[in-house]
Amino acid sequence: MIVVLFGSTGDLAKRMVLPSLYELHRRRLLPSEWTLIGNGRGDRTDDEFRSHVHDSIVEFGDDGPPSESDWQSFADRVHYAGGGFAVDDAGQLPDVIERARSEIGADATLVHYLALPPTTFAAYTEALAAHDLAAGARVVYEKPFGTSPESFTELDEAVHRALDEEQVYRIDHFLGKESTQNLHVLRFANGLFEGAWNAKHVEEIQIDVPETLDIADRAGFYDATGAFLDMIVTHLFQVAAEVAMEPPTSLGADDLLDARQAVIAAFRPLDPAEVVYGQYEGYRATEGIADDSSTETFVAARLWVDTDRWHGVPFLLRTGKMLDRSAQRLSVVFRRPDGPLTKLPADGTVLTFDLAGDGAIQLTLTVKRPGSGTDLDVARMEVPLDTLGDGLPPYARLIADVLRGDRSLFTRPDGLAHVWEVATPVLQHPPEVHPYPDGSRGPAAAADLAGPGGWL
Repeated sequence: MIVVLFGSTGDLAKRMVLPSLYELHRRRLLPSEWTLIGNGRGDRTDDEFRSHVHDSIVEFGDDGPPSESDWQSFADRVHYAGGGFAVDDAGQLPDVIERARSEIGADATLVHYLALPPTTFAAYTEALAAHDLAAGARVVYEKPFGTSPESFTELDEAVHRALDEEQVYRIDHFLGKESTQNLHVLRFANGLFEGAWNAKHVEEIQIDVPETLDIADRAGFYDATGAFLDMIVTHLFQVAAEVAMEPPTSLGADDLLDARQAVIAAFRPLDPAEVVYGQYEGYRATEGIADDSSTETFVAARLWVDTDRWHGVPFLLRTGKMLDRSAQRLSVVFRRPDGPLTKLPADGTVLTFDLAGDGAIQLTLTVKRPGSGTDLDVARMEVPLDTLGDGLPPYARLIADVLRGDRSLFTRPDGLAHVWEVATPVLQHPPEVHPYPDGSRGPAAAADLAGPGGWL
């Protein structure tokens, strides 16, 4: 297998892709015969690129500096092809690929990873076809796959002129998280939850991704994109689909993709009146941000899923920068039952998936407080998933799936097309942007979207 990493010296490759490839090597999860070829405009020797890769692993890998033996066995398979890559000039890449094929086999599968800005995807895809590097290859596209309904359609058409859909892997690292994958297992393997996974028993779904970070390290990208496109249209819609899907025939790739697409098709277009935008007060003071920028750094939205299972259940999505805490949480808030007990807490029964880090599953229950009375209290139980085994980081998991040819955790164009339909009313009529203090919970107006228990 030959992995070609476009944008190999960029920030995404450094932080995510290179450390993930090394992690797969360290765990012996790469094919027995493989080569990594970094591509870029500049000219570097193999050793210079290897030094860059080593620095990336040391800075961003999960286990500190690699051991000498592991590093050397990894580095021996790392090469660099400079001179850029375009339709009219492929640079050094074809020659380096041919040398790799002579070493590991002429029939080695090509995996092209486009760790590049989305505006370059179409041009690089056309270049792959022009230089006979598309046939039989697998191509990984980073998010966002398009930045508007029109750009999505143009990109999708360009991709399918060069590739069959089975060759395309649109990556969304939220789908690679251990807790996201455990949604399926907890629900479908436990009758306790599958029987209650519907509007009769569920009050609301909350998908909440607040961040304490600012945008200083990527001001240009963020000001042109905003929180709605960066997080809601990509990650949080996909997580909502994981929760809302009907039971697939199996957890195989095609069945999962069909179930995910079917429920995304039932997402109701967002009502701008049910969307709150915000911008933290220090945003415009950031270098590279215009003094009059109206880019949103906070979004809260109420999404409706028009299926019998979820009729009347709001899916509450929220994310933002410079908030009071960082978290990645999916919470299923169950309805308070009818019965002899009154004054039950609004958040007394909640199933929460902590999507951050190694992940965890938490269950909140209403219980009787110990003592002679019948006062109620809330108790919490938690299962950290790392106590059950050593999971893979999301990027490493998804890259391993690409190498195996498993598309079950990747997005499909029909689903993405409907995602843009859902987002279009907000893109055409964006809500007013409310300022909010740095370190707060965001604009006060967002609180009105949540149910009686508020945002958890």
